[in-house]
Amino acid sequence: MSSSKTSLTYKDSGVDINAGNELIEAIKDDVKKSHIPGVLGGLGGFGGLFELPQGYKEPVLVSGTDGVGTKLRLAIDHDLNETVGQDLVAMCVNDLIVSGAKPLFFLDYYATGLLKVDVAKTVIKGIADGCKLAACALVGGETAEMPGMYSKDDYDLAGFCVGLVEKFKIIDGSKVRNGDLILGLKSSGPHSNGFSLIRKVIEVSGISPRDILIEGESLLDLVMAPTKIYVKSILAILDVDIEINAMAHITGGGLIENIPRVLPANLQANINLDTIDLPPVFKWLKKNGNINDPELIKTFNCGIGMVLIINPNELSSVTEILNDNDEEPVILGKIVISNDDKSPIKFTGKL
Repeated sequence: MSSSKTSLTYKDSGVDINAGNELIEAIKDDVKKSHIPGVLGGLGGFGGLFELPQGYKEPVLVSGTDGVGTKLRLAIDHDLNETVGQDLVAMCVNDLIVSGAKPLFFLDYYATGLLKVDVAKTVIKGIADGCKLAACALVGGETAEMPGMYSKDDYDLAGFCVGLVEKFKIIDGSKVRNGDLILGLKSSGPHSNGFSLIRKVIEVSGISPRDILIEGESLLDLVMAPTKIYVKSILAILDVDIEINAMAHITGGGLIENIPRVLPANLQANINLDTIDLPPVFKWLKKNGNINDPELIKTFNCGIGMVLIINPNELSSVTEILNDNDEEPVILGKIVISNDDKSPIKFTGKL
């Protein structure tokens, strides 16, 4: 007695190769628009090719990787996929610029349970747009359709970026001195950090974030504002050979954990919280989550997305350049000798 079996295909298991090919065709133009001198070849190869620029004496490659975190949960649940690509790029390139490195190229990883071409195209367009803002090239990526690992509507993102800096121009905090000023550059919102707590506060409120209005804007729009990219503003300072002694990208851990990462052992950052004009979205989170100041500054950027530590003599020049690049720097405090107080950071005032 003979038996017949149905011939199974990859599509039967939940993976549609044709959808992947369709996506590649759909994103080609957006990817190409992000290209800068140095890109060799096009999309579809096994690796992205990039030729290092000429003129460097001691070129050092700087690399970084990051994701968007649970901000994606809100993006997926509310069909707001347009700007999370910029979030992905920003979280990587803002880390690179801290060491003085100019971002060169970027790669993304997009993983999902069921590849929806329209959603993926929207997300990757946001990545390409973010790369243009950072003046780096999107040279490739990977799209992984993994049924059983993710629910059908869910997706996750990871980004990888490589930049370049002269060895003798690396910014590592070693030049920070007693008396240096601490400047803060304003954020565009929570950026891509603290969203597990944000989502918890929203859940406790019992109201849809679309229906919560803060000074005429919905809470959803405020928390989903794309992460600000600081690359061009900071390069404008470095390109005229004005020295920045240290920088800190204010991500997870907030001011309290990120600033000490760039300080020499014997120095302390004194921050006056009264100088920070806490944006309305953080005021809402603070009030509705009953979040105290220590927890707030440890979890969120509180309106400051990047910190620069500079010699006071450079304040006028740095401020002028930042203003020309639509930045409004805030003097947060100064660097002092730690003496008996071994804490690398000290706060006065309140939010």
